[in-house]
Amino acid sequence: MKNPVTVSPLGAIGKEARKNWGLYLLAALPVAYLILFKYIPMYGVQIAFRNYSPVRTISGSPWVGLRNFQRFISQPRFFEILRNTLTISLYSLLTFPLPIILALLLNYLPGYRYKKTIQLLSYAPHFISTVVMVGILLQFLDTRTGVINLFIKSLGGEPVSFMGTPKFFYHIYIWSGVWQGIGYSSIIYIASLSGVPPELHEAAIVDGASIFQRIIHIDLPSILPTAAILLIMACGGILSVGYEKVYLMQNNLNLGVSEVISTYVYKQGIQAALPQYSYATAVGLFVSVINLTLLLIVNKVTDKLSGHALF
Repeated sequence: MKNPVTVSPLGAIGKEARKNWGLYLLAALPVAYLILFKYIPMYGVQIAFRNYSPVRTISGSPWVGLRNFQRFISQPRFFEILRNTLTISLYSLLTFPLPIILALLLNYLPGYRYKKTIQLLSYAPHFISTVVMVGILLQFLDTRTGVINLFIKSLGGEPVSFMGTPKFFYHIYIWSGVWQGIGYSSIIYIASLSGVPPELHEAAIVDGASIFQRIIHIDLPSILPTAAILLIMACGGILSVGYEKVYLMQNNLNLGVSEVISTYVYKQGIQAALPQYSYATAVGLFVSVINLTLLLIVNKVTDKLSGHALF
């Protein structure tokens, strides 16, 4: 009786690679991207724990431990900046159901051409750049020539400095973002709804179910896993408010409510006369640690409540 041929793990991997070389070649580019731009740069995270100087290089800069983190937490504007960041992030989370609602409305909208036209109009703003988007806002809300203020004056009212009034900043930022992104964000939900078996709707119609009942008992349970994953990811980036739009909308009058962590890091690490690389890196690492903690917590809670989780 012959002994069975044993194959080493490396041999098995090599055989599998030769068999599916096309798939491995296809995956090589994104893997290389992750290694080059995500993992290798992690070496530079130690800048947050050093008094970094480009002349001395990373390894030659003196180690200062947690001093940069302590400096950020103890600086006078820490709670103001954290409050502004959380306010924008939590306000954005409140608009999370809007793409779901739009997807459901489009799913039941009669008329193929009319539906596609609405989809096109809702998708189009997503492709407007941030700079152009803020430029449009400034033009529409201008005190003298803006369409909104011209309408207010036509009704006998006084022009309002929307961009210079702190209480309006969050609303302008969030709802302009909703207008720009709601159509594009609804695509994934529309795709999920297209995968719902039509037999379920046919059976519900035969049983006399209304559209609202079909949405509650068929559509929402079908897209719940997708919504849960996207909600977890949104909560995982709760402190990662992008700096571009906020920075472009900032002025001296609304700075008290518009200064967020990302704009603060940009000003300290790049825009300052003497860039503080270590300090800015420490603030960015602080945000990443908080986001990771929130991601793990929300993922666990969502898994317990709905049975759906990111990992």
